[in-house]
Amino acid sequence: MSRRERQRYRRHNRGHPARKVIGMSVLVAVCGAVLAALFGAAWVVSVADSAPNLTDFKVKQPHSLTRIFTANGTLLGYVHSDTLYNHLSATQIPAMMKKATVAIEDRRFWHHGALDYQGIIRAAIRDIFNHNGSLQGASTLTQQLVDNLYLTAPRYKFHHDLKYKIIQAKLADQLYRDHSKSWILNKYLNVAPYGTVNGESAVGVGGASLVFFDKPVWKLSLAEMALLAGLPQSPTNYNPFLYPHEALIRRNQVLRAMVSSHYITPEAAYAAEQAPLHIRADHRFTSHSQPLLFDYVQQQLINRFGLKTVQNGGLKVYTTIDLHAQAEAQSAIVAHQPGGPNLDAQPAAALASIDPTNGHIVALAQSAPYAQTNYFYPVQAHRQPGSSFKVFALMTLIHDYDGDPNQTFYTSKFLPAGWLPIDPTWSVHTAEETYQGTIDVAKATTVSDNTVFAQLAADLGYDKLDATAHEMGITSKLDGFPAEVIGGLKEGVTPLEMADAYATLANGGNHIAPTIVTKVEFPDGSTVNLGDPKPHRVFSDGETYAATQVLKTVITSGTGTAANYGCPAAGKTGTAENEDNAWFVGYTPKYSTAVWVGYPQGNVPMPGGFGGTLAAPIWHDFMLSASNGYCGDFATPTTYWTGTAFVGPHSAAGPPLGPSTGGSSTTTTSGTTTSGGHHHNPGLFAHPPQPAPTPPGGGPGNSGPPGQGNPSGGTGPSTGGGAPGPGHGHHGKH
Repeated sequence: MSRRERQRYRRHNRGHPARKVIGMSVLVAVCGAVLAALFGAAWVVSVADSAPNLTDFKVKQPHSLTRIFTANGTLLGYVHSDTLYNHLSATQIPAMMKKATVAIEDRRFWHHGALDYQGIIRAAIRDIFNHNGSLQGASTLTQQLVDNLYLTAPRYKFHHDLKYKIIQAKLADQLYRDHSKSWILNKYLNVAPYGTVNGESAVGVGGASLVFFDKPVWKLSLAEMALLAGLPQSPTNYNPFLYPHEALIRRNQVLRAMVSSHYITPEAAYAAEQAPLHIRADHRFTSHSQPLLFDYVQQQLINRFGLKTVQNGGLKVYTTIDLHAQAEAQSAIVAHQPGGPNLDAQPAAALASIDPTNGHIVALAQSAPYAQTNYFYPVQAHRQPGSSFKVFALMTLIHDYDGDPNQTFYTSKFLPAGWLPIDPTWSVHTAEETYQGTIDVAKATTVSDNTVFAQLAADLGYDKLDATAHEMGITSKLDGFPAEVIGGLKEGVTPLEMADAYATLANGGNHIAPTIVTKVEFPDGSTVNLGDPKPHRVFSDGETYAATQVLKTVITSGTGTAANYGCPAAGKTGTAENEDNAWFVGYTPKYSTAVWVGYPQGNVPMPGGFGGTLAAPIWHDFMLSASNGYCGDFATPTTYWTGTAFVGPHSAAGPPLGPSTGGSSTTTTSGTTTSGGHHHNPGLFAHPPQPAPTPPGGGPGNSGPPGQGNPSGGTGPSTGGGAPGPGHGHHGKH
């Protein structure tokens, strides 16, 4: 082509339409990109401006598990929680643990600010090509800390889109400005999730070290630290208990990352890679040294403070339990009622002991272990108390009527059906058909004569007797039945109730509500003091002193001589109908203790199962050991009480002139019975009682259906016999 032709060609194509279109397209594309960038930047700024600030969030701060201690500070155990947390100070976290975490989670942590822009660009390019519509990765430790502390609400969790990332970045920048790098790293190590074991999620490296290795983090090897450092990225997938192979691969990735960051040598990494996982499950958070006792304390806390408060953790709970007394209680029970693999095959035993000076529960024990039942007999077993209930009639006589038990006389005699108009079918007699004749109430207490107390209660008034029992500490429902005076209760009572009631006598007349928790410390440093219940004056110290002198004779010369351990003490035996529940309840100035023996599944007869035979020896052994050498007598009263003779419709006129013609004069314990066969007495029970269900886990039941051998609502022989419930004609025993 000639020069002229070339010039003509150029002039011809200079304004070609295709060239113009291409140019315009490029210009539009550039302008569009600029506009998109501007609009994108404006949207990012708008989202950031509208996003909340750190001050708008409530920090999610985990707490250590709630801990329960005995009176001397020994740990009983931890309350179960969904979260297991053990805070560590910066100095408690090893430097190598920190390096392992930085190497695998945020290698450039010490070189960038709140955000790692290089990492963001790399993650953005990766996510664009993955076409998954989300922006993930590139989160610094500061951003992850924001997630763990602030973005935990459902509206934030699991929404890792661009808007979420903008909010996260804003908060991370604010957090970074307020705290140092070291603070951020230590905080992250204390709140990062490390996985779940036995239903508890380990939060923070302190808890994770215990959960996975059963030792504190400062005792971990390099390989073990590397394993922990790799868990937060995917706590479930790398859980060594569930997926050991994946956990091993992840651990070795951490070790190689530490080499790349020049934290360890290749040789050290290689040596650590050869080590096995060495995981070891930790049971310290799920095992309790006294599980039944622990569960009872835990329930008291929940009743008082609510389940959420208790399980959220951070509480330090101090109880009244004396481990020495607790051990002695268990030993005394095992020595006499050791139990066995079959709960229903042999009688069980329970003991409750209270410090009468302050209401503190010092021991709660039973024969059946936690492996066999979670039913706690000392506080849950409502059983017929037999003659141990007579003490409430004694105190009603003294307090309500100013009646002196040494000057108040009744005739020990057979009481035929019809003797009591409000209950015309109820008859009362002793098991041996022998009677004391006319005796004073003090003597009737010593020998546990039921015929005397049946008449005494009729004269005192059943409403007054029940009121006295409630004032002294009985919390179970009472119904004013005539048979209640000798243990014929519809619902029954627990050993703890009886120990509490007798403590009112032991301390000189004040009822102090029993407590097992003295103090609770909360995470914020506040405390609640529960160890000083307010005393309620029920009797004068002169009245209780007079009653104690009577109840001392039960141990020195009456039905409870097996309880005598050589120190001043007072108490009362009790045996329910058919010898199916045996009791001894007694007290000293130091302890008020109730012991119950019976079959767990219900009211099953125990041949020879009297309170003085089965329960008193347990009481004896416990009091002898737990008293730890104490042998003090009861304090003399500030004002002596002097009563007068009480006279009622059924009382005798005066002291006896000689033996009763109804039988020989003896010192044996009396019993009662109904005459004839099964019957329902509308005078005694206005509404027939319903059978109580057998408690779960083989726990003691209270009663069974009428006419099937388990008293339904009122049985009663005490240590000296008992009162029948409806539908029964059983003979009482002493």
